[in-house]
Amino acid sequence: MDHDHLKDRLLLPSSRAAAAAAASANGPHHRRAPPAAAGGAGAGAGGVSIDVNGLKRRGGGRRSWVRVDAATGAAEAVEVAKPALMRRLDLPARDLRLLDPLFVYPSAILGRERAVVCNLERVRCIITADEALVLREQDAEEAVRRYVDELQRRLVDRADDLPFEFIALEVALEAACSFLDSQAIELEAEAYPLLDELTTKISTLNLERVRRLKSKLVVLTRRVQKVRDEIEQLMDDDGDMAEMYLTEKKMRMEESMLNDEDLHGIGNNHSGFSASLSAPVSPVSTPPASRRLEKEFSFARSRHSSFKSSDSSQYNIEELEMLLEAYFVVIDYTLSKLTSLKEYIDDTEDFINIQLDNVRNQLIQFELLLTTATFVVAIFGVVSGVFGMNFEVPLFSVPHAFEWTLAITGVCGAVVFCCFLWYFRKRRFFPL
Repeated sequence: MDHDHLKDRLLLPSSRAAAAAAASANGPHHRRAPPAAAGGAGAGAGGVSIDVNGLKRRGGGRRSWVRVDAATGAAEAVEVAKPALMRRLDLPARDLRLLDPLFVYPSAILGRERAVVCNLERVRCIITADEALVLREQDAEEAVRRYVDELQRRLVDRADDLPFEFIALEVALEAACSFLDSQAIELEAEAYPLLDELTTKISTLNLERVRRLKSKLVVLTRRVQKVRDEIEQLMDDDGDMAEMYLTEKKMRMEESMLNDEDLHGIGNNHSGFSASLSAPVSPVSTPPASRRLEKEFSFARSRHSSFKSSDSSQYNIEELEMLLEAYFVVIDYTLSKLTSLKEYIDDTEDFINIQLDNVRNQLIQFELLLTTATFVVAIFGVVSGVFGMNFEVPLFSVPHAFEWTLAITGVCGAVVFCCFLWYFRKRRFFPL
């Protein structure tokens, strides 16, 4: 009590009132919270306060999804929280972080035990054997609507025996490849005329437009390369492709559970029958029924674990491999177009650099000629300086001396200039 009284005396009036209000709100047995830092006390102190609890609620809050049923193809808008998805689909938080619009992650396709997580450009979805959950975003409402419509159309007009997860994955791959290919076509339509114009007229405006174009090309190439690498990585790993057979895994899991239940029933019946037979003979020497039941369960668990370990070898992954290979060809063609465009830009830059070097060389040649001419003219300056002295020279009285002096000086200058030209031509400083 003395310690609390001393603390109330040391507190400011405003702090004392706030502490009293907090104590009355929390109750007498509530643990006292630590004081806040001075930098984040409020906006009046000049600091920036961060609502950590608000960020945590927003990161783990409910998000809007579009659920497409695998059996009927019906679509509905649902709101599911992130922890609920983690518990329902047995997904780690790092996988759901790929779909979070608060973060910027490259394209990824992850095959898990009960779901396939897809982040392909503007389509972010979770595919299971029974449904597909597509994340709704404000910037990608049109892409989500097209994906859902195309998936419903494929489910209604299903002509092959592809499982639902492969149909949903195929629609996502098709949407991503089509979007990236359209971006590449638009970039090509903008790039080639601009580069042709730059080769004819080198200006600051055209150079700035080419710089922006090259930045777009680098970003788009990185996105296309990431999608291509994801598909290639899946095709190279049979285990990852086997993980994506969700329907078959579900059916085999259900069969395994039925077999386990049958074994459980047989074990119970066998233990009861043996107990009824052996109890009158010798109750001490007969092993307990619970031990036999544990043996039956251990046998079932070992059989189930061996079944899970051999999943990748039992699945026929050729169907999925052919599907991935088809879209790998499409995305590789898009990447080859972007690579050709980059090479064309590099060739244009080389051509422009050659032109600028040529102009620079012409300026150097002109400067060299001008320097030579200046040297020749300097000869006339030397002669005029000699004859401009203030003393008598007998040459001044000779008739036509001035004309002869000019002629001889001009001839000497021309000879010197020609000698310089001959020397430059011999050393191949510039073609003349």
